[in-house]
Amino acid sequence: MAAPTAPRVLIRADGVTKRFGSFTAVSDVSMHVEPGEIVGLLGANGAGKTTLIRNLLGLVIPTEGRVEAFGRTPDRTTRQRLGYVPQGLGLWGTLTVAENISFASAAFASDPPPLDPALTALENRLVAEIGLGLQRQLAFAIALAHKPELLVLDEPTSGVEPLARARLWDSVHEQAEGGTGVLVTTHYMQEAQQCDRLILMSRGAAVAAGSEREIIGDTVACEIDTDDWVTAFAALDDAGLPVTLDGRRVRIADTPPEAVQRALSQVGITAEVHQVSATLEEKMTVIDRGTAGK
Repeated sequence: MAAPTAPRVLIRADGVTKRFGSFTAVSDVSMHVEPGEIVGLLGANGAGKTTLIRNLLGLVIPTEGRVEAFGRTPDRTTRQRLGYVPQGLGLWGTLTVAENISFASAAFASDPPPLDPALTALENRLVAEIGLGLQRQLAFAIALAHKPELLVLDEPTSGVEPLARARLWDSVHEQAEGGTGVLVTTHYMQEAQQCDRLILMSRGAAVAAGSEREIIGDTVACEIDTDDWVTAFAALDDAGLPVTLDGRRVRIADTPPEAVQRALSQVGITAEVHQVSATLEEKMTVIDRGTAGK
């Protein structure tokens, strides 16, 4: 019986490091994307996500390590096989919607993409005049027009209202279900649940990888039951604990309940402290604190 064929890797990084002078923007990162999966590249602003993307696309050259797109060094040919929506959207603000579509269609030798009626009604308007939400819709439609094998989205929902964000993610899932690989960067931790696999970045390094459950692991948090949540938050923050807010609920990740009670008692707060499972955002806070001292 023949061994099963290994999945074809669309894009990969092997030990990629990128330095700009003395500053290391990406440090020894390895990752890949396969057909039909959504890989989320998560991290705070400045974590190195965009620089890694630019290395993967061949827009900058790694200082160390190597990247491959469709089995070869990234170049203009490989970029014809992917759809890319950068943070800046890649649109010409001084051209109309129709002119942007015409330019992209000529560059990729593709038919014009179908447009949402709201965009169709604005075909003769300058892109700079149509608003960020519609600009993002246009950039996404253009990126899909030539039926790419890989879709690369850099912060695609930044500045987008919730309904439009949900529609965009519906489109992302539709592409993945059709076999397109998707690499998406975001600093919204709640969007992790939309991804099949996650890579967490902090200060240029890939610090965790896997599913949301795998990354959180056995990390727990303490939740504080108190009406004086403002004072509680301030006291725990002053104590140097990794405190966060979930609505008005004060939470502290990866900290023994005894340490939380001590910090609260020092400001005269008596509260119940419950241990609960940590969230992905809390896990990221713990990781960031750990890497900050290195």
